[in-house]
Order: sequence, then C-alpha cells, then structure tokens
Amino acid sequence: MGMAVENVSSVTEFILMGLTDQPEVQLPLFFLFLMNFVVTVVANLILINLIFLNSHLHIPMYFFLFNLSFIGLCYSFVFTPKMLMSFNLERNIISFTGCMAQLFFFCFFVNSECYVLTAMAYDRYMSICKPLLYTVTMTPQVCSLLMSASYMMGFASAMTHTGCMIRLTFCDCNVINHYMCDVFPLLQLSCSSTYANELLVFIVVGTVVIVSSLIICISYALILFSVLHMSSAKGSSKAFSTCGSHLITVGLFYGSGLLTYVKPSSAGSLGQEKFFSVLYTNVVPILNPLIYILRNKDIRLALKKTLKRITNRAEPVVLP
Repeated sequence: MGMAVENVSSVTEFILMGLTDQPEVQLPLFFLFLMNFVVTVVANLILINLIFLNSHLHIPMYFFLFNLSFIGLCYSFVFTPKMLMSFNLERNIISFTGCMAQLFFFCFFVNSECYVLTAMAYDRYMSICKPLLYTVTMTPQVCSLLMSASYMMGFASAMTHTGCMIRLTFCDCNVINHYMCDVFPLLQLSCSSTYANELLVFIVVGTVVIVSSLIICISYALILFSVLHMSSAKGSSKAFSTCGSHLITVGLFYGSGLLTYVKPSSAGSLGQEKFFSVLYTNVVPILNPLIYILRNKDIRLALKKTLKRITNRAEPVVLP
C-alpha cells in the first residue's frame, strides 16, 4: 500500500461512466448527440469559410468571430467522440495520458473563448463609442495581438490546471462519474490532498470570470449609454443589431458555465450537474454559429453570394 502512494499515480486508465446508465435511452441519446455534433461541425465550418472567402467580412468584428468559430469547432472534437462512445460501449476506457490531454484542451479552449468574447466586446465598444478612432485603434496588428494574447492566456491556464492535476495521486478508484475528464470529477477520485488544486481553480477561474465579465459589462454599459444618446434611429438600430448576436453568445456562455460550476455544494445532484454540463459543452457550440448565421445581415448576404457562386459554377455550359 505504501508503494502505491509513493508513485505519482497507480492508475493508468480511467473509465468514463457517461451521461446516463439507463439502457433504454442510450441509443436515442447517441443519435441526438451525433446529430448535434454533425450540425456543430458543419455550422462552424460554414461560418469559418464564409468569413475567409468574402473580402467584405475581412474586418475586426468578423476576424474575432472567425476565431470564435474555430475554437467552437476544435472544442467539439475534445470530448464529443468519447461521449458518443459511452452510449455504445459497456466500459468507455480512456488512458491516463488521454484523460489529461482532454482536460488540457478543454481548459485551453474554454479559457481562450472567454478572452475572445472579451475582445469582441471591446471591439464593439470602439466601433460604436469611438468610431473616428476605430480604424486607427483596431488595426490588423492590434487584432492579431489580442488573439495571440487570448490563446497564450488560455494555454497558460490549461497548463496550470493540467500540471496540478498530474501531480495528484490516484490510488484505487478510476471510475469517473461523467462523460469527460473535467476538473472536479477528477479531484473526487484523488487520494491525496486536493486543497492546492481547489484553490487554484478558485483563483484562476475567479480572476478570468471577474476580469472578462467586468470588461464586457463596462463595454456594453458604455455602448448602451452611447446608443441612447444617438440622434439617428437608424444608427441606434444598427448598433443594437451588431451587438445583439454577441450579447446572446456571451449570455449563453457565461450562463451555462455558471450553472455548471458555480452553485452551493448542497444544491443540485450529480445528474443536474451533468445536465448543465451538456448545455455548456454541447448546446453553446452549436448555437454560436447558428445565431450569427441567422441574425447577422452581413453573414446572411455572404451566404447568399457564396451559394449563388456555387450554383453558377454547377450550371452546365450550353454551347451554341
């Protein structure tokens, strides 16, 4: 027993319990989440290609949206394939290395998305409140710097969480009562002290959420103040339309995240936690691209133009 504790970890693999253990709902849930996964991938790929192929979308707002869709696309591949496997396998096994890799990429993309949403709020503030300075301030170099910083901070956060998780000892129990390797389900399995990990989660997540949500709230408070003082009704309508999609995206991201991770310890069961986690990991990535495709006029126009180009190319050439 002493030898097992001295090792970094005696566990070489974990068993993911999945979303539910009820056999009668496994197959319907498999097809439901498979359809969700396919639509998520296709919708994000459509948005990425529309922004890339249409030159009138090569502006800061859509540069940030391009990155948001890229993150959503990658994010869906982190855990959904293993989740789908859990509906079909009796024992959905993931290696210790695979579990830590899943945790790393999950933390990386979630934190990066948080910073990208913050950068998008700042971009909307500059566009609406400081229009004369917008082109001077939001240069391609500044936008690239903001995105690089978002990915770097996401990487640093993911490395910190994963590094602290690797140093823990997992002795006997290797069954994760979840469909993915998340921080708290893993901490419950450790037979060593998790105080440092819990403190780290509290500090890092708390700092990220407070700072980013504060910037977003201040940006939109200033935007609202500016819009209310606009003399032109058309200008106000345009400002609200450009901000509406982003506000919905922010609300979904933070709302589902808070429901999943920020709740009293006595409130809610593990089943409820899994349900809110599904919102966070499966519903938000599919809604983000659909919201922009359906609500944004520029995106809809680009989609129509692209479809028209494809249709024209597909039409047979009639020789005289």
